[in-house]
This record gives sequence, structure tokens and C-alpha cells, in this order.
Amino acid sequence: MSSPSKRREMDVMKLMMSDYKVEMVNDGMNEFYVEFHGPRESLYQDGIWKIRVELPEAYPYKSPSIGFVNRIFHPNVDEMSGSVCLDVINQTWSPMFDLINVFEVFLPQLLLYPNPTDPLNGEAAALMMRDREHYEQKVKEYCERYAKAEDAGNHPEEDSSDGDMSDEEHTSSDEEMAGHADP
Repeated sequence: MSSPSKRREMDVMKLMMSDYKVEMVNDGMNEFYVEFHGPRESLYQDGIWKIRVELPEAYPYKSPSIGFVNRIFHPNVDEMSGSVCLDVINQTWSPMFDLINVFEVFLPQLLLYPNPTDPLNGEAAALMMRDREHYEQKVKEYCERYAKAEDAGNHPEEDSSDGDMSDEEHTSSDEEMAGHADP
């Protein structure tokens, strides 16, 4: 039986060699981002999300931590933190599963079959149960606003490209003030 570190390396490499775009954080294999496309023939099919993955030291015996970086409207995903409520990841994880399972089976199933009776996003759950048409419209709206290719590269504290423009504006106004203060 291989050690957890060998298994972690093998699973990460397997994910990197698949069709998923993987972006490592730091030099280790414990934390990385994966570009995830919504499942076909679902409300989320046009969305692209950046998923943050953290592997605990005891992986694969302990489940990975999975979270959406860009926003998604879903009953089982916390809108602000991106945390995922998924039994197979949070409670019934087994070393038989690997990272490919997370992205090819678990997350697509979560998006295809939301569970409004065990919500992390109460608004999405209530809307799904009360007004399905409005819920579906809001899911599509979120996909259009927050889940495009360029959004999958943004961090949650960034607010689209507006944050970048604000920094540039501050820089140029600081330079102008410096120029006017000392003729």
C-alpha cells in the first residue's frame, strides 16, 4: 500500500494530465485551483468556475476541502465562502475515491441534483422550492455574471475588473497630486 504523500502526488498528476486546467498554489501539492465547467444539459452548462482544492495531510484517508472561488447560485454552495455541502466529500469519503471522481462525478451530480432540504444557501433553497422558474432564471443570471472564463481567474475579494481600475486610478491620482504639490 502506498503512502498518503505518494497517493496525493499520483492523484494530482492524474488530474493535471486530464482535460482539467490545474493551477498549483506554492510548490507543494496540497493546495491548487481547478477550472471546472458546468455539466452539459444543466442550468450551469455555460458556467466556468475556479474550484479551490486543499488536500489534508491524511489524504486520501481524509477528504479534500472543495470550494467555489467565483460565485454560484446553488442551494448546497455557500454564496459568500464557496463552501460545498456534499455528503460524499464531507461525510462518506473513502480512499477509493480520487480527485478525478470529484470533478467528473461529485461536482456534476451536485449541480445536476441540488438538495434544497439541506442548504448552505437558504435563499437559493427557498427559491428553488417556492418558485422554480425564478430560481432557474437566477442560476442562469449568476452564470452569465460570475462564471465566464475571465471570472474563473478572479479571487473572491476582487470585484470583477473594477478592482483593477480602482488601483490604477489611485496610482494616477497619487502621481498627479505629487506633481502638483512640488512644481
